[in-house]
Amino acid sequence: MYSAKVCNWTNKCITDDTKAAAHQSPNCIKNKKIKYGENQFSIWRMELLHCITDIGHWMSTNRLKLNKEKTVGLWVGSRYSLSALEGCGPALRLDADTVEAKDHVRVLGVTFSADLTLDRHVSNISAACFYRLRQLRRVRRPLDSGSAVTLVNALVTSRIDYCNAVFAKSPKATTDKLQRVLNAATRIVTGTQKYDRRLTRMMRDELHWLSVPQRVKSKLGTVMHRCLHNSAPRYLCDYCIPACKSVGSMVRR
Repeated sequence: MYSAKVCNWTNKCITDDTKAAAHQSPNCIKNKKIKYGENQFSIWRMELLHCITDIGHWMSTNRLKLNKEKTVGLWVGSRYSLSALEGCGPALRLDADTVEAKDHVRVLGVTFSADLTLDRHVSNISAACFYRLRQLRRVRRPLDSGSAVTLVNALVTSRIDYCNAVFAKSPKATTDKLQRVLNAATRIVTGTQKYDRRLTRMMRDELHWLSVPQRVKSKLGTVMHRCLHNSAPRYLCDYCIPACKSVGSMVRR
């Protein structure tokens, strides 16, 4: 569910998750005690306060509630910019509530760090999946292959495929961590050893599982196909414009 524009900030309301974002110079935040920096920081803080107030009013009119107890702040930037801040960044005082800054936030199941890396998110997925695999290993012997595949798909691969479009263009070191989870799941299902050379072939030919980079490409390709055929949500179709219909292509013709 996307809300109407209720303030000048970039904001999205998705079911039970509301986000607001804006740009601010790290020098202004660091030097807010200086007169110029303090004025800029105060203006920016008041804009944020008005934005959250407008969102709260909009949610109230739609019988929703803005939970201020779960509201957190995240100062996003490069590692060099973040090094200029103290800790995770300054907290924001909004009326009677204080929004504490965190080094990471969880948005619809995806963990984003302050430097916008997905290392923490991948670590969380890997830890949860390996925990499930250890539980499955204990009960694998009485299970047939079909039941084992069903359990792995329900408890492991579904976690890897959830919101995996965020891994597009990710470095190989990131996707390799998730690939090790798939390799471990393949060994449990097929009963192969850790250094068995047939592992990749069995994953592809017998289980019909794609590798992690291929899964990401498949997800993006499916979303793009749905957008081009107007079967995807409207807010995605509006951002998907074929190259033949772009302004630059029409000018070249």
